Formats: sequence, structure tokens, C-alpha cells
Amino acid sequence: MYLATTGRPDTSAPPRSGGAGRRVPGTVLALGAVSLVTDISSEMVTAVLPLYLVIGLGLSPLQFGFLDGLFNGATALVRLLGGHAADRGNRHKHIAGLGYALSACSRLGLLLAGGAPAGIAAALATDRVGKGIRTAPRDALITLSSPPETLGRSFGVHRAMDTTGALLGPLAAFALLGATAGAYDAVFVVSFCVGLLGVLLLVLYVPGHQPAPAARPAPRTGTVFAALRDPAFRRILAAAALLGAATIGDSFVYLLLQRRLGLPVAWFPLLPLGGAAAYLLLAVPAGRLADRVGRRLPFLYGHIALLGVYAALLAPAAHAPALLLLLPVLALLGAFYATTDGVLMALTGPTLPAEGTARGLALLQTGQALARMLAGVGFGAVWTVWGPDPALWAALALLCAALGGGWLLLPRSPSGPTPSAPADPAPSDRERHTA
Repeated sequence: MYLATTGRPDTSAPPRSGGAGRRVPGTVLALGAVSLVTDISSEMVTAVLPLYLVIGLGLSPLQFGFLDGLFNGATALVRLLGGHAADRGNRHKHIAGLGYALSACSRLGLLLAGGAPAGIAAALATDRVGKGIRTAPRDALITLSSPPETLGRSFGVHRAMDTTGALLGPLAAFALLGATAGAYDAVFVVSFCVGLLGVLLLVLYVPGHQPAPAARPAPRTGTVFAALRDPAFRRILAAAALLGAATIGDSFVYLLLQRRLGLPVAWFPLLPLGGAAAYLLLAVPAGRLADRVGRRLPFLYGHIALLGVYAALLAPAAHAPALLLLLPVLALLGAFYATTDGVLMALTGPTLPAEGTARGLALLQTGQALARMLAGVGFGAVWTVWGPDPALWAALALLCAALGGGWLLLPRSPSGPTPSAPADPAPSDRERHTA
């Protein structure tokens, strides 16, 4: 059923996957469990990669930025294919499962690479491709199984569970390396087994089909770029890409922290835990806040938190405890992701028709990822030529300009007002939303 004024599907009904009122749908919880297990698998490996590539293999910041950006760019392009394939025939679960399986198998690639840079690059590319394929279908399943007034909460719960895996992964890698005297092969084998468990959870507990398409008219178009017809979506996409172009990768933040604080390299894999812990604590409250006050302002305020990360890393060095720099940077980085990652998906989802949800979210994620790819390459180039401080000053200036642009671009109510939505809409509301 479509709204009379917008032609978009009626998503005011209670969650389709179980539960009443404002409870989190079962599909969201199942996907959260899959993401939790998968992130344990992936973070066991990726926690040590920046240090290994820059210090172990001797790559320059420019080379590292290029590789990191290249992998993210490849992921971005694959997102479009994954989103398009998922919407065709309502195959969100199948396409997401393919992505999870590819990421799990990439751990075997790392095991077979034997330290060869080309083999490691191929394995990492496979992992990123898997992530690119699964992200849009997964987020589409969350969007389709949740009513619009609780989308922020649903994405917050999912991201909190996802981040729990990101928190446990480096700890598992750290423990394994300690128990096996630095045997990276053991980390890769355990990571592969855990990744397969994530695929199994998806197969067993995530519903294969959403009932929405059967009750709705046929898609107006099957093109990947159909969402660009909506002015609100175009403005959100432009704002996300603009802000993404001023966002440096986490790996650069951790490398800068390690240099500023002179941390022993053995402790480097634990740095992501601080940001993940802050993200975990703030993801659900940030989602609930976005449902109440609207999702535009939390998304913008999250980038102000990122601005604080840049400023803290630029603060003059002093003879002060390392925690005075470490804790604020990691807390602000976690706050940035908690108020932007899931909130952006919740902001965008209601602007998309049900039959084009995965395509639209994939297009948004692609634009944002390509912009971040350019940011990573640019930051690495400036760091290599002029040093880390000039690179940070440039990133800070760009982010200030991007915040101004985002403020102007983001629509005030792209998906309709959602604050303080009642658990059970009044009959008049139901009648107004039905054809």
C-alpha cells in the first residue's frame, strides 16, 4: 500500500518479524548475532594489519593510504551489484549470505598467502568484496522489518551487537598470539572457523523472504540509480559524500596515536578496543535519540565529534599522562560512529520504496565509500610529502567546510517526522496511511 501523497510504501505497521509495540524485531536480533560473530572473525585479522603493513612490510603512509582506499573503493562498487541483485526477486538473505561466505573464505587466503604481499592483498580484497556484497542487503532487511519510527533503535541495536564482535575480535587475536608464541596462522584458522559460524547463523535464523513485495505494486523501475529520482535522497547522498571526503580512516587515527604516544607495537592491536567500547555503549542511545529528535542533527553532531578527534591529535605534546590523549580520541571516535553509521541508514531508509531499498542503500554507501577512498589517498599523500600535522590540519579544515555543506544539504524531514511516535498509531493515522 502506498501513501496518497508520496507513492511510497506504508511502513507504519508494527514490525513484521515478531514482537509488538516498540520491541526490536527478531530479524534485527538475528542479523545482529550474525554480525557479532562475523566481526569477531574479521577483527581478529584486521586489528594487526595497519601495523604489519606499515612497520612489518615498510609501506609508506601514501602506499598504505592507497591500498586502504583501493580496497574500500572496490567494496563500494560491489555494493551496487549486491543491492541490485538483492532487490531482484527479494533475495536479500541469499546475497547477504554470499557476502558473509566470501569474507569467511578470505581467511583461508591469508593462510595460503604465506606472508606474500600480493597474496595478502588478494585475500583482503576478497574480504572487502564480501563485505560490500552483504552490507546493503543486510541493512535493507533491517529497514524492511522495522517500522519507520523505530528505525534508529533497530540500527542502534544491530550496530551495538556488531561492535561487540569488533571488541572481542582483537582480544581473541591478542590471546591467540600470546598462547601460540606469535603464530599468525593460528589466528587465520580460528578466524575462518568463526566466520563459518556466522554464515550458519544466517542460514538458520534469518528469514529468507520478507512479505512486503507480495502486498505492494510492481517496482516502478529496476535500475540501480532509481533512488536518485527522489530529491530528498539526492540531498542525503550529496551530504554523506561531502562529509565522507573529509573522513580519514580509523587506521590512520591509530597510527597517529601510536606515534604520538610512543606505544609499544605489541599493544597496537588493542587500540581499536577503546573506540569499539565507546561505540558499543553509545549506539543504542544514539539510535533512540535519533528516533525522538530526528536523524539529521545527530548525524551532523557525530561529525563534530570527529572534528574533536582531529583537534585532539593536533594538541601540543606535553609531559602529561598518555590517557589524557588516548581516552578522548577513542571516546570521540566511538561517538562519531555511534551517531552516524546506523543513523544515516535510518535517515535514508524511509525515503526508499520497499522494492528498491537495497539498491538505494547500496548507492548511498557507494557514494560515501568512494568519498572516503579519496580522503584516505589524499591524507596519505599529504602525510608523505609534508608530514602528519599538515595532513591533520588539512583534514580538519575540510571537515569544517563539509559540515557547513552538510547542514545546508540535509533535508529537515526527509522521511517525515518520527519523534516520539506512539507504539500503536491511532485509527486516524492508520486510515491516513492506507490507500
